[in-house]
Amino acid sequence: MTKSDDENKYRAPALDKGLDILELLAQQPKGMTRSEIVKAMSRRPSEIYRMLERLVMRQYVSRSKEGDRYSLSMKLFLLGSEHPPLRRMVTQATPLMDEFAEHTEQSIHLVAPDGGFGVVIAQASGRANWEFRLRLGSQLDLLTTGSGHALLAFQSDEGRSAMLQQQPSQKKKSAPEWLSIQDELEEVREKGYRVRKSGQLIGVQDISVPILSPSGRSISVLTCPYIERLDQPGSGDTLSTLQRMRTVADGLSVQLSDTDNNSST
Repeated sequence: MTKSDDENKYRAPALDKGLDILELLAQQPKGMTRSEIVKAMSRRPSEIYRMLERLVMRQYVSRSKEGDRYSLSMKLFLLGSEHPPLRRMVTQATPLMDEFAEHTEQSIHLVAPDGGFGVVIAQASGRANWEFRLRLGSQLDLLTTGSGHALLAFQSDEGRSAMLQQQPSQKKKSAPEWLSIQDELEEVREKGYRVRKSGQLIGVQDISVPILSPSGRSISVLTCPYIERLDQPGSGDTLSTLQRMRTVADGLSVQLSDTDNNSST
């Protein structure tokens, strides 16, 4: 049986149509009109109208007050947040991340693997007058970010391959690009953390520390986009910040391990 045959074996056209709409709207921060959705999906207007009305009624899609523009609601994000393992991880991590941010006056975020990306599932920042942080739900590329490298470094070959295969086709990297980070991933494994200049912003050092399962696999990653403070030079350097992060990550690794062991008894 070919891949195409396998994909068509259990077709559910209505479900596919709804999922296509959700995936389309997820890429449009300002939403789309019904006619724009019809054109993008090459569907009949009546098909799109019925499906949109159902998605609005179920609150997966919101409609503008003017009634002519549709956008993705927060329902999918909230459903993901309610998934028990994810909720447990965020619940246990949040107070430790808040304490870290308060002491260092640096922001920190927690990243978990999802669908070929790293996704920010929690974040914290101190009470300073200014802050730099990633928004919840941000998708991070696995091969170009500190969080992605730390997630990949602490996986089995099979697990790493599976994560990369889940990337959308337009995001998949060529063999030379993948090979170019092999030495870095090995270095991250040996050190147990990653500290490097950000690949996205000048003046930012990404400090990433994995949260590990009992088998040594990365469950998630803590990343601090470290910014040197000129107004408060004694607030902490990268080394002291890294040490605090490792303490937080070690504590979370133990907590999650204990929780899993208790739930299995």
